[in-house]
Amino acid sequence: MNRTDRLVALILYLQGRHVVRAEEMAAHFEISLRTVYRDIAALGEAGVPVVGEAGVGYRLMKGYHLPPVTFDIREASALFLGGEMVRKFTDASLHAPTGSALEKLRAVLPRDRQDHVERLAQSTLIVGRAETADSEPAAPPCLSSLQQGIAERRVVRMTYQARGREGATVRDVEPLGVVFHSGAWYLVAWCRLRRDFRHFRIDRIRQAELSPATFPARPDFSLARHLEQTTRRDDTVAARVWFAAGAEGRARRESHATLLRERVRDGGAEFSFFTFSLDWLARWLLSFGPDAEALAPLKLRRRVAAEAGKIARRHARKVS
Repeated sequence: MNRTDRLVALILYLQGRHVVRAEEMAAHFEISLRTVYRDIAALGEAGVPVVGEAGVGYRLMKGYHLPPVTFDIREASALFLGGEMVRKFTDASLHAPTGSALEKLRAVLPRDRQDHVERLAQSTLIVGRAETADSEPAAPPCLSSLQQGIAERRVVRMTYQARGREGATVRDVEPLGVVFHSGAWYLVAWCRLRRDFRHFRIDRIRQAELSPATFPARPDFSLARHLEQTTRRDDTVAARVWFAAGAEGRARRESHATLLRERVRDGGAEFSFFTFSLDWLARWLLSFGPDAEALAPLKLRRRVAAEAGKIARRHARKVS
């Protein structure tokens, strides 16, 4: 943040509070106390009536307010996204006021930024339920740039580290939407390298750069419909598994699919997802020992039991 932006932010910070100590401002803006004192002096020289009381703190003179301000595109996008997550993951009593606040946000934006937020709304999905504190972090730094690329239909050049691969690949993609699912963000895009739709876990994107090149709109593309078709393909099978709480982190890291929490019970939780191979899934679940249980389909439970039986018989043999 440059100094001009910080001075404006400092006025807003003071305007929203009765009295603020210099130490609080230093901690909030991550600057030194000496810089706080210099900034306060600069505001005074610019005619902003900041009143200081020794041993108490600083405040704006009563009646002083900044003229109405608007939001830049990144700020508006962040507020919209935060509001959508509040409506999805919090108590229903907050849904109506959050929706009202988002409408007011749209109303005060210039027309071009209203269009930006509208395109963002159509290309963002938040599905599933809020995760526990054991879930992996879900706020990758490049999310804002990807949102901008989606809204402006700009090609993104990114360096991506796929799970289980040693080297990263550089790809040019046409970003079409972002999805928050099971504690992580995913980018849905048309990959020019693979010439197909691909899903990229955003915390595995090592670098993302917006290109000046744009791509044409895809009026027939629906993010929700695409996800439904992807997860219900003929070559996948719906499965449900219980994991102990201590095994959930490992399960999420190693799973080839996105785990959707269904309900909490018995010191763990049940998860649903789609798998391409019941044989692989059965062997993988056995590696968790008593910290995992196959629930459905019945064929999966039987395969786990059969594999466990083979292991038991092998270890029951006498070693010569």
